[in-house]
Amino acid sequence: MPTKHSTDYLISRKSFTANGKSYHPPGCPVAVICLDGSSDEYINAALAHEKMPNLSGMLQKGGFRGVVRAALPSFTNVNNASIVTGVPPSVHGISGNFFLDPDSGNEVMMNSGSFLRVETILAEAARAGRRVGVVTAKEKLRDILSHGLTGIAFSAEKADQATKITHGIDHVEHLVGAPAPPIYSAEASLFVLAAGVALMHHGLADLLYLSLTDYMQHKHAPGSDQAIEFYSQIDIEIGRLLDGGALVAATADHGMNAKQRMDRTPNVIYLETLLTETFGGGCDVILPITDPYVVHHGSLGSFAVVHLAEHMSAETVGQWILELDGITEVYHRRQAAEKLELPTDRIGDLVVLSVRDVAIGRTPEHHDLTAVAKGLRSHGGRYEEMVPLLLSEPLKPRYAQYADTDPRNFDVFDFALNGTTRI
Repeated sequence: MPTKHSTDYLISRKSFTANGKSYHPPGCPVAVICLDGSSDEYINAALAHEKMPNLSGMLQKGGFRGVVRAALPSFTNVNNASIVTGVPPSVHGISGNFFLDPDSGNEVMMNSGSFLRVETILAEAARAGRRVGVVTAKEKLRDILSHGLTGIAFSAEKADQATKITHGIDHVEHLVGAPAPPIYSAEASLFVLAAGVALMHHGLADLLYLSLTDYMQHKHAPGSDQAIEFYSQIDIEIGRLLDGGALVAATADHGMNAKQRMDRTPNVIYLETLLTETFGGGCDVILPITDPYVVHHGSLGSFAVVHLAEHMSAETVGQWILELDGITEVYHRRQAAEKLELPTDRIGDLVVLSVRDVAIGRTPEHHDLTAVAKGLRSHGGRYEEMVPLLLSEPLKPRYAQYADTDPRNFDVFDFALNGTTRI
């Protein structure tokens, strides 16, 4: 039965199914937040400085805080796709921000919903009667997150371009009470949260997915004044969601680590250069972190795929790469698909991961390091795999037990819609 709420209309509690899992939403607004780039250390530091009172209060009242495992590679597109589908990359098909398309032979961005191989939880919830609102900081994500959705979907980056016909809403800046922010700013993330509050307050959405950007985490370490102030501002918006009666859940797409030497210059293995010098030309190193936001990371992360030339042996080259200082894991295509839950046809002959403080590049000429020359913080590998899970309500016993095993960040909608005592 629908439930009357402060939104002044009946909120649907109709169950629905997405990708083999049933969801039974509570009769209140629900806000799921992706805290892009948030390792748990950022929250620890803000709480230690008493800068997140709303989160503290939420936990004191029985809410949940834990750590969960993200999908690999620990990149934005991969994990946002996993979160909104509830399944790993091997099922939904998004293997990175960027890949070598086997059909065309071209290197392309994976920022289109057409790359998704399954439906989203958001689209199915809308079909079941929920008013769904998607707000993302980065425009690159909007098409993936809104795939098949009848509802509202826009980005902070291009909020001024949203229209009722194309985005399900217009006059976004007026609704939020702020202009579209620069993407390279803290305000880009805070705009997303403020927009979610406004959508809920005006009865335009009762199921929100709010995906932030990791600009601040790329530029500032946990415990820095800038990071603590940023999380303080996030906490204010969480408080506004809670005050509006929302069940709030949050996780992250990946963590963040410094990948630099003692002098703060980028610590990079230029893998394509080394392979060409050792085995000859013809191979392609693809960096799935690649996206339009090079100020963040210079297209350098801790995960790479290698497409070998015909004369190269995967066994020989793979073993040689594994012996490089700074490399931790090398898998052949089928090994990677199995162990890392990746789509076989959208990765290379080899998949390579590096240590915590090392990034993998193609060639020195390929990367513009201007924006990261004095400090590189990035992600993509094992060391950015563990991320927070936060829920504003107590967990049911079965979900509390599951939270002590190996939960995933893409279980967050399951926890939010099925796993709490909120009805």
